[in-house]
Amino acid sequence: MNKKTLKRQFITKTLIILLALSSVSGVLQLLFINEQIKTTVEKEAFMVANSIEQGIKSTNLAEKSIEKQIDSKMESYSRRVADMLKDKNLDEITNEDLMNIRDIIGLSGLTLIARTENGDNIVGVKSTEPSEIGFSIKEYSESGYANFDRLLKDESPVSDGFYSYMTDDMISLPISQSAANDGEQLFFKYAYYHETGTDYLINPFIEANEVYQFTQEVGPESWIKSTKENNEYVEEIAVLDPRVYKDPSLAEKVYPPLKEVVYGTFNYVNETDKKTLAGMVESTNVIKENGEHDGKKLHKMFLPTENGNVIYIALDYEEMSGPLYKHSLILIVTGLISLVSLFLLIAKFFNRIYENIEKIINQIKLLEEGDLTAKSKVNDGSELDKLSKTTNRMVEKLNQLVMDTQEQAKKTQRLSMILETDAAQSVDKMYALSTEATMKSREQLYEITEFLNSVLNVLESSEENSTIIKDIEKMRKVANDRTASVTNTTITLSDLMQSLHEQSSELTSISNKLLEHISKFKL
Repeated sequence: MNKKTLKRQFITKTLIILLALSSVSGVLQLLFINEQIKTTVEKEAFMVANSIEQGIKSTNLAEKSIEKQIDSKMESYSRRVADMLKDKNLDEITNEDLMNIRDIIGLSGLTLIARTENGDNIVGVKSTEPSEIGFSIKEYSESGYANFDRLLKDESPVSDGFYSYMTDDMISLPISQSAANDGEQLFFKYAYYHETGTDYLINPFIEANEVYQFTQEVGPESWIKSTKENNEYVEEIAVLDPRVYKDPSLAEKVYPPLKEVVYGTFNYVNETDKKTLAGMVESTNVIKENGEHDGKKLHKMFLPTENGNVIYIALDYEEMSGPLYKHSLILIVTGLISLVSLFLLIAKFFNRIYENIEKIINQIKLLEEGDLTAKSKVNDGSELDKLSKTTNRMVEKLNQLVMDTQEQAKKTQRLSMILETDAAQSVDKMYALSTEATMKSREQLYEITEFLNSVLNVLESSEENSTIIKDIEKMRKVANDRTASVTNTTITLSDLMQSLHEQSSELTSISNKLLEHISKFKL
């Protein structure tokens, strides 16, 4: 039968508790690590996004400052061109005249824009650049065409947020790519000025490649590149225009020049991301999501900015979570090792306690079997040590008590046997003496009775002898009484000695049984 010992119960319960603790600790630690990873990833994404946003703000501020200076020059150039052309109408102005003015002022090009003969369009009619002649903004921007129409009517233009500079008679575009040039990508600064009383717009433009390159080098692209180089977790950064994702046709327009990816790269795009961006035109909530792209686990964040764009960050989730998971695994393994070590230490400690308990149990079992010499040896200074010493002292005292009892029992046995023998002899002697005394007493009684009978026979019945006869009868009675008394005394003494003999025999039997029981103990 498999008994549940104290040792087995203790080890089993301790093991269950330690396993439960390790399981709960592991689960809580994993939950904590997952929450920490989530917080760390989101914090990192916010830091990168805020850095890019600050970079964009700084660049935009610098770019606006530069463009403001250029816009002031463009206004000055436009008024100077108007002064140089004020004595001529549109038909009198030639392309050569425009080239001379271009060279004098130092422009990259100069175009005059006017209505077509049927009035249904506004196009470039005179220009230093052949590609500019016949170019119409109508097919690229309806709002731009409407402002050209207003300027030609001496009306103030209407801002749609795209223009870098605007007055009642002039508008200036941000540095942008030339739509009339189909070859190399060239960036120019365009201004459109209308001199009151004329039927054309003066369109001076200067090449701004260097300015554009400068803003690119110190602008968002530079910030994005620097951030990716300095942060190993960043996979992609981009500044996106959600309006284009909501209405892809906006990317086909030149004015204003809109595109999905304003800065950076957006290669990890999926249909969910496109829907998310389309919905961010009207929403300013920060969108965070985890996903996979070509087997790579990513954390994406879309952060709306004040100007309507969205900063997109893609972080390598596995790269960021890996060290934390490793750290968590190390902690869990370390915890398990600690728990196992604790279990082994507890088991070893309890084994020592259990060994001491076993010693005391074995001692008690030997005592149960009658071994009054059994002792336990526990020297650990604990309560079990005290119990062992107390038990040993108790055994010593019990041993001494039984030995003393045995000694007294032996004495009792010896004396009872002597008493029994003496009592037996006394009974015999008393029996003989009582028999002899009784016989003598009866013989004497018989003789006395015979004598008294003889005396009575001699004496005659007379009043004189009646007194003597009465005395003789009294003497007869006394003799009978004494004889009976002797007989009774003899019988009583005989019975007493017989009783004493029986009691001594019983005492001998008791002492023998006591010695027999004591002999079962090991002393």
